[in-house]
Amino acid sequence: MYSIELSKRVQRFLDKLDEHLKGRIKNRLKNLKANPIPNDSKFVGRHNHEKIFRYRIGNYRALYKLKENQKIILITKLDKRSKVYK
Repeated sequence: MYSIELSKRVQRFLDKLDEHLKGRIKNRLKNLKANPIPNDSKFVGRHNHEKIFRYRIGNYRALYKLKENQKIILITKLDKRSKVYK
């Protein structure tokens, strides 16, 4: 079982959202604990030998690093689809 960590940037973004949307996103991110690479995620590259994936959450996208040795999923970016890749 993996643990999920949020970057400071992601935490600030979540704090600005309304409670309903924040809960929906957090529930979706919790699904990554049991299955860190679900069918609806996509591999987008590597950074410092860590795999980076994209995960779709409605109109939002989460970019996360998979630290397999430490069993950690680090959510590095979370934003609307039009903004997350900038």
